[in-house]
Amino acid sequence: MLDGETTSRIRNAVDEGFDEQLQFTAELVKFPSRRGQEHTAQDFMAREMRERGLAVDRWRIDVEQIRHLPGFSPVHVDYDNAYNVVGSHRPEGPKGRSLILNGHIDVVPEGPHEMWSSPPYQPRIDGDWMYGRGAGDMKAGLTGTLFALQALRRIGLRPAADVFVQSVVEEECTGNGALACLARGYRAEAALIPEPMGDALVRAQIGVIWLQIKVQGIPVHVATADTGSNAIDAAFALIQGLKELEAKWNAEKAEQPHYAEHHHPINFNVGKIAGGDWASSVPSWCVFDLRVAIYPGDDIDSRRAELEDCIRRSANRDAFLRNAPPQVTYNGFLAEGYELVDADEAEAALGRAHLAAYETPLTTQATTATTDARFFGLYANTPGLVYGPLSEAIHGFDERVNLTSVRRNTGAIALFIAEWCGLEAA
Repeated sequence: MLDGETTSRIRNAVDEGFDEQLQFTAELVKFPSRRGQEHTAQDFMAREMRERGLAVDRWRIDVEQIRHLPGFSPVHVDYDNAYNVVGSHRPEGPKGRSLILNGHIDVVPEGPHEMWSSPPYQPRIDGDWMYGRGAGDMKAGLTGTLFALQALRRIGLRPAADVFVQSVVEEECTGNGALACLARGYRAEAALIPEPMGDALVRAQIGVIWLQIKVQGIPVHVATADTGSNAIDAAFALIQGLKELEAKWNAEKAEQPHYAEHHHPINFNVGKIAGGDWASSVPSWCVFDLRVAIYPGDDIDSRRAELEDCIRRSANRDAFLRNAPPQVTYNGFLAEGYELVDADEAEAALGRAHLAAYETPLTTQATTATTDARFFGLYANTPGLVYGPLSEAIHGFDERVNLTSVRRNTGAIALFIAEWCGLEAA
């Protein structure tokens, strides 16, 4: 445990560097690092890591090198600009426990810009909030890991164990960025991911399945619509059937200790849909993309079988689809849920760090989102601690992150590094 003097010095060092930290976060938010466009933001991260004394490893993900690994999610886009960046601190004689600090650089699409109060990639500070796409999810947290290390350097200290700062891609759609880090050999005794979870530690997270469903129809002139088969109407019928399955899975929450009291833990979301070619023609095609949640401990293959059976049964209600069944393609997340277990020492250290930074006890929560923590906990025998600042409207309009929370969270991360890894003179 840290003594009171060291704790105070670290907290003060975080405060002293916070204006610079906000400027750094704002610069990072300016990069529109959507899928396939992350490389310039990763160049920025690599340069900043190098200037802060970290050894930098920047590489393009090779899908063929990770396709066979547990946790891989299928992809149907090229990875030409899919670069990971890892900054490594390696002392000559490690004494403490090693640590991974992981965050994702990719952001989700911003939607219509006119629905934002200010342009999404022009970060804006209003009161105690920073606005912008990715400000909360999760560039403020990723920045916080670098500035936690910088706070230690400011007072002449550094971790006494290996620390790997990972800036990864693909978190929002597959998780293959974090998986590629494991494939490259990065391992540690704990991993901390400062996702925007409202200053609480995530006890459990759901798994996610992405699938795309293609529906066929028979095109005819709308004047004789009853002689054709409307693919858009048929897709709607399939969606109704899937909603029935969603209700069935939600009824299973009573068997889930972390989700039994949650009002609606399982969400089936139709996130994208397109169909038809002409207003006066019965549409011959419709395609929709679906995001499905599953519980921790669920078998993905079994849940996929349930989904496919539901689609098959719903299609059988339509005379045309009965003989032309919908095509199902898995085009992103095939992610298992994850529960944080066997992490008593790491939790205790994080709890002490949080108490010192926030002056309130650390709380835990179960989330209906997913994070890259599953890779560490399920496939690397490493506790994956998800713990980050307060944010609002992530994936929505006017996404924002609370600055007081960011400062305290950075302090907690710095204190956690200090206790978990140990300290030595810089």
